[in-house]
Amino acid sequence: MFIRRNTFYLRRTGLPFSTNVSPADKARAGSHKRWTRRQRKSAWTDGLSWEERLADAVTPLWRLSYEEQLELKQNSQQKILSELSGSLSADLRSDFTAPATAKPNFPVLSVLPSPVRDGYRNKSTFSVNRGVDGNPKTVGLYVGTGRQGNIVCVNADHLLNMPEKHKLVARCYQDFIRLSSLDPCLLFHTGGHWREVTVRTNAQGHTMAIVYFHPQMLTAEEVAVHKEELVEYFTRGPGSACRLDSLFFQESTMTRCTHEESPYQLLHGQPHIYEEVLGFKFRISADAFFQVNQAAAQVLYNTVRDLCVPVTEEGASQSKTRGTLLDVCCGTGAIGIIASPRVDRIIGIELVEQAVRDATHNAALNNVENCEFLPGKAEVVLPALMTQLSFGAGVLTAVVNPSRAGLHPRVVRALRKQAAIRRLVYVSCKPDGEAMRNFTELCCAPDQEKKLTGQAFSPTLAVPVDMFPHTPHCELLLLFER
Repeated sequence: MFIRRNTFYLRRTGLPFSTNVSPADKARAGSHKRWTRRQRKSAWTDGLSWEERLADAVTPLWRLSYEEQLELKQNSQQKILSELSGSLSADLRSDFTAPATAKPNFPVLSVLPSPVRDGYRNKSTFSVNRGVDGNPKTVGLYVGTGRQGNIVCVNADHLLNMPEKHKLVARCYQDFIRLSSLDPCLLFHTGGHWREVTVRTNAQGHTMAIVYFHPQMLTAEEVAVHKEELVEYFTRGPGSACRLDSLFFQESTMTRCTHEESPYQLLHGQPHIYEEVLGFKFRISADAFFQVNQAAAQVLYNTVRDLCVPVTEEGASQSKTRGTLLDVCCGTGAIGIIASPRVDRIIGIELVEQAVRDATHNAALNNVENCEFLPGKAEVVLPALMTQLSFGAGVLTAVVNPSRAGLHPRVVRALRKQAAIRRLVYVSCKPDGEAMRNFTELCCAPDQEKKLTGQAFSPTLAVPVDMFPHTPHCELLLLFER
């Protein structure tokens, strides 16, 4: 019952779903700008199937060849960095005075491609809502918006970035909740219980599933009955086809909860799965952050390491860079641990306490003894830490890998104020968002009103890395020096 075709047929053309685009389609598409406009306009036309609409929303570049995707991303990054150069032209330590539309005045390397282009996601979250047929117990991804009241949940079996294991777990979870006597929780205030399911996998195929559940007015004893049914289904019932290594359950009355706010309950299997990157092993907890594309993460972290602590060849061996690497927003410690052989000391700062525990465990797991990970908000921890690092830190390098919200202004001020930091690497998944404000504040002239003191940084190299094939997004590594 769980074997389904991996292709679907387009309602309009009768052709199999494919990433290939005919010459005629390319000619009609024209430039990327016209192509994007056509995509946006056509996404809600009657001529498209629901599968096409979802693919356009989640993987909007699926119709393009991978070479065309990389070209589009390269142009996008060039535009963003040109705007940065233009806005900083008066502050950079050079004679650059060109307008914002000019090319960046520092090297921008070609986008580093992802080694894996299809089925690369190692984490997927599937929602529960009304499907195309009106069934409220449909598991998939949304098409539409709550504001417009036109949300439809569409199965994700056809999406190119989803691995088969994730699709299988989503189908099994849908079958389970349809057998359950409990209603789905579509809106918190209207009742219901079954919510999203998150699937995590590693390169070895180990699988973790996390089921989110709204208890509403159920007693602990009543919830326990349904947890037992869930375990039975995925261990001895039809869901055993998923071969789950871990099954977690979180009772939550909020959209998102940390482990501290509402503990993840291990119902079956192992509490963690493990992933290997560049010869280092990392423990992944239910809510830990890890790059969504493991193969591309190796490209990303290798590049970050080389930018943070470049090595020089001395005969047949590589020399070690002395000093300290400050890893802000360190997550489970991947960047610091991977870079640890090249420096004397690693200090990581991370908000999520479980991630700090994972980072500490990962350092011990890899026999890395020069790493220290501090829990807390970076804007609170960093200023006091900088005072300590002012004495005897030697060469001090910083790497920051914040969320899309960017760095808190206090973090930027602390980084600028620390004169010992000569090199800073910024990893951004959305450089045209709040990160752009960080870039300009790191590089602008001193501003007493904004408390931006200390010598300004200058961008000296940009390296885009494609972490997300079939989407417009990529990670941007920016090297700042002073």
